[in-house]
Amino acid sequence: MSDNTIGRFFEYLNWLFNPFHGLKTTEVYDLIGTTSLTENALYLNLGYWRDVDTIDEASEALALLVAKRGGMGLGDIVLDCGYGFGDQDILWTRSMKPEKIIGLNITKSQVERARMNVADAGLGESIDLREGSATEMPIDNESIDLVVSVESAFHYRTREDFFKEAFRVLRSGGRLVTADILPTKNSNNLFRRIEQWISWNLVAGKFNIPQENYYLIPSYDNKLSKAGFVNTDIKSIRDDVYMPLHEYLSRDRTFVDKLPPLAKMLAQSTFNRSADSVYAGLDYVLSYAEKP
Repeated sequence: MSDNTIGRFFEYLNWLFNPFHGLKTTEVYDLIGTTSLTENALYLNLGYWRDVDTIDEASEALALLVAKRGGMGLGDIVLDCGYGFGDQDILWTRSMKPEKIIGLNITKSQVERARMNVADAGLGESIDLREGSATEMPIDNESIDLVVSVESAFHYRTREDFFKEAFRVLRSGGRLVTADILPTKNSNNLFRRIEQWISWNLVAGKFNIPQENYYLIPSYDNKLSKAGFVNTDIKSIRDDVYMPLHEYLSRDRTFVDKLPPLAKMLAQSTFNRSADSVYAGLDYVLSYAEKP
């Protein structure tokens, strides 16, 4: 085993088990690498589990849910912020057939792999994946029909800056759709509130969610409106995300078996707990908004 592999292994363990050790967003995804939940692709989303049975199907279903909510179709110029390894862009190009998809992602290792995946799929003319920030978009004003962000807007510093940039680059009548993670409303029950606090802060700490992005659906709606968007619609879909995902991972060991031994033990102990406890502090929303 090389020194680099050993160092990466111990960095992974330090990230998992040290409550005082946080990483930048790019460092988190460099560390995770291609350890995806899925078996046949490299999706990093948690999936939309209504009427599906596997993580691959759920990951595709979430990507398609976002695309359909945004009305993605022929002639659209789409901006995908936080595109991971590009699997969703390949799926959208083949199934929704927009004119072009432009992607922005700040994690260089993902950019490189995603570009390879697009080239291998023979879709380089239709998909343009770039290294760039969703809060400082290198995109012309009013040049985009649809902006999407699948499980990445919670990382942005800040989400409000992303909303402002999305508004700037969208044409009149353009749409913004996000699949996003928020905290849940505090319970009146003290024990439940403690569960919520632990659940949220564990995820927020390990996945570098800025304090400025800790707010509930009403504030999310207000911030979209403040950025200039109209016809906003934000719905919680957490019951079709966390609970069925937890049940799936509890019975299917494919993902767990990919992990290093100590991480495997941690994952198994997590799956032995109830989903209601593990995800107590996490909401999951599908958000839609339009530019007048």
